Amino acid sequence: MPKYGRAVLLIFLTLIALWFLLPLLWLLVTPFSKEPSLGISLTVPTLKNFYELAQAKTALLAFKNSLIISIGSVALVVLLASLAGYALSRSEFIGKDALITLLLIFSSVVTGVAAMVPIYALCQKLHLIDSLLAVVLVFSAGFLPTAIFILKDFIDRVPRAYEEAALVDGSRGTDLFGRIVFPLIGPGAAVVAVLCFVNIWSNFLVPFILIRTNRKAPISIAIYQFFTEVGIPRIGLISAYSLIYALPVLVIYFWVSKKYGFGFFGGLKG
Repeated sequence: MPKYGRAVLLIFLTLIALWFLLPLLWLLVTPFSKEPSLGISLTVPTLKNFYELAQAKTALLAFKNSLIISIGSVALVVLLASLAGYALSRSEFIGKDALITLLLIFSSVVTGVAAMVPIYALCQKLHLIDSLLAVVLVFSAGFLPTAIFILKDFIDRVPRAYEEAALVDGSRGTDLFGRIVFPLIGPGAAVVAVLCFVNIWSNFLVPFILIRTNRKAPISIAIYQFFTEVGIPRIGLISAYSLIYALPVLVIYFWVSKKYGFGFFGGLKG
């Protein structure tokens, strides 16, 4: 490639990098700025925005609500998907392949926009409107088909010889699954947990439809309270809240990366 061609390519790639990096830089700088704005302004760092944010009790309560919804949904999905994936992996019956295909189809429907009307009607009949439990159940049902499909693939790669040895040793039922199989599909469970947590943590539609009171709203909804009555955003509080909003996802990402190195393999880690 000619020298001028490399220079043009370098400039082009630099501009693309800046295009993606500037919003992240804004998120890191603006919460600590004395004069927060939509542009990046370097001033003497201050914690004023975080002090004001601490006075908004509903906003802090929303953080707890988001943790309850996300952690509860992830725990339920990982538990049920691992058990269902194990049953599908170790059993043979007519229509097994068709069932697995249906799991993939349903995974894109349950929590989608098209399904929210019947989901709302069902939650209303079950008296679950304005309940964190309703949000947890809807998210769990939505991600469960995909999670089953992923974990089944990991379980398929676990050698049956391990289970046979455990059976000889006296392990049975849930003890066999909990002591032998589940530890071997740890990378798969991590994949499912990260996938579910990130999507649930940032989801706006489901809690917006099912939650009615501010005290039960998660962060994805509570962040909209930082607008004035005429719709003008309070940039300092929004940026500070957004930074706190992003921290749990970053923590989970680095924890999983450190534990597994994203070297995910079906069944066993190489």
